[in-house]
Amino acid sequence: MTMATTDVRVSRAYATCEAITRTQARNFHYGIRLLPPERRAALCAVYALARRIDDIGDEHGETAAKRAALAALRAQVGLLPDGPGGVGDDPVLLAVADAARRHPVPIAAFGELVDGVEADVTADETAARTGAPAAPYGSFDDLLWYCRCVAGSVGRLCLGVFGTRTDPAGDAARLADTLGLALQQTNILRDIREDLVHGRIYLPADELAAAGVTLRLRGDGALDDPDGALADLVRDAAHRARAFYAEGLELVPLLDRRSAACTTAMAGIYRHLLDDIAADPRRVYDRRLSLSGRQKALVAARALTGWGR
Repeated sequence: MTMATTDVRVSRAYATCEAITRTQARNFHYGIRLLPPERRAALCAVYALARRIDDIGDEHGETAAKRAALAALRAQVGLLPDGPGGVGDDPVLLAVADAARRHPVPIAAFGELVDGVEADVTADETAARTGAPAAPYGSFDDLLWYCRCVAGSVGRLCLGVFGTRTDPAGDAARLADTLGLALQQTNILRDIREDLVHGRIYLPADELAAAGVTLRLRGDGALDDPDGALADLVRDAAHRARAFYAEGLELVPLLDRRSAACTTAMAGIYRHLLDDIAADPRRVYDRRLSLSGRQKALVAARALTGWGR
């Protein structure tokens, strides 16, 4: 196979990943498109593979089939360090392999993401066996392990594409991880109802017990909160997540302008969601809260001009 043929395959692979990101990354794409073309393509490749892993856990079907699919994908990820020649014709894997050749992408972080999705599959198995939603995380520290697998890993993968302008104390990877934890906590609070419908509970069991909260749906399909205890719990969790944003966003000054804008835009959209949830937790009781396209575009514009920092 000639170099020209390889270049065409890789170019088409990146185009596939950019199409996936454009259509499926409803929040991240507003930040990703602020990057220069080469890094934008690389980050789209990272997103497309992360999305594939995540989608396996969220698909309907037998958990045994999900475990087999995750195991197969874990093996494929193990081939990525060999470069584009080792991953066959799969466009997503081909693009990630090329991106990892060009940037210090921490490929092992994809394995952590698989670990987190496998934990979801285990929770699904428990829910199917007991007939009740599973609450597998006994404490907030337990939940942080999961968040680090499914979101801290993505923060570190993104940092591999961004690089750093300066990092004298070697803090960038930790801060990228922390920012991922903040985003995932926001996801959990936004999706309490949706997750419960699918038999999953991510709020820590000890915090639910201490607040006297049993997650359940009313007859109209909304979350039941007769005494406001759930709202108080959600509000407290939102305040805690803000501290993770404050620490994680210390990453921004370590990045070049375009990477900083991308990071600020992505984090800004989720932090805006978190502020909305903290202001009125009941807004997540009967819907999946989101920002309008105009609001997201405004956050991205402010990030690019530095207003969001």
